[in-house]
Amino acid sequence: MQKIASLALMLAGAIHLIPLLGVFGAAPLASLYGTTPSDPNTLILLRHRAVLFGIVGGICMGAAFKPAYQWLGLTVGAVSVLSFLLLAWSTGGFNLHLQRVVVADGLALACLVAGAVARLRSERDPACI
Repeated sequence: MQKIASLALMLAGAIHLIPLLGVFGAAPLASLYGTTPSDPNTLILLRHRAVLFGIVGGICMGAAFKPAYQWLGLTVGAVSVLSFLLLAWSTGGFNLHLQRVVVADGLALACLVAGAVARLRSERDPACI
């Protein structure tokens, strides 16, 4: 069960690390999201968002290898994907690039739920570790 939780965190972490490419500027952001920032302010905000995703991905990846931090990784990852999915659902009208992000975040959420279930099982039955 411990290995399942670790694998789930690695997958969710990898999904969160993809947007880190946006830190390199407008071209990677356009490729990721299908939109080009129209002014320096938006570019700064989106590049900073990329850094924050790198932090979330790093927490998830680190937690995959440190069981004491797995609940932290699972929680941070879940807050990240759930907040995006709720924002996308409540706003609607997003482009095909963001539809890919919705799908990727849905996959990340499934991984995180599986990881949480595996972690709970391993805590309830230490023989499962």
